[in-house]
Amino acid sequence: MNTVGEIKELLYKNKKRLDQELKESKEAVNLIKKSMSSSLSDDEKEKIKMQLLDICKAIPALAVFLLPGGALLLPLLIKLIPDILPSAFRDDE
Repeated sequence: MNTVGEIKELLYKNKKRLDQELKESKEAVNLIKKSMSSSLSDDEKEKIKMQLLDICKAIPALAVFLLPGGALLLPLLIKLIPDILPSAFRDDE
């Protein structure tokens, strides 16, 4: 069983990951706005593509979590399909 310190560490780590994901999403929104007035570079297009894929990955994970027993099922699903999580929430290799 986790100690209080371990739980606090996990909460802090996931808070940082959520902040990172939000920053990436803001950047993608700004790039999409920019694309309406000028063309984007290949690097900018790739950033938008990756962020949209991350958002699409978060939706099924959230849906599983909201199911009855989803809080228990999601960790198992993550072990089986590690690519279900957005890039900010994957452990560094």
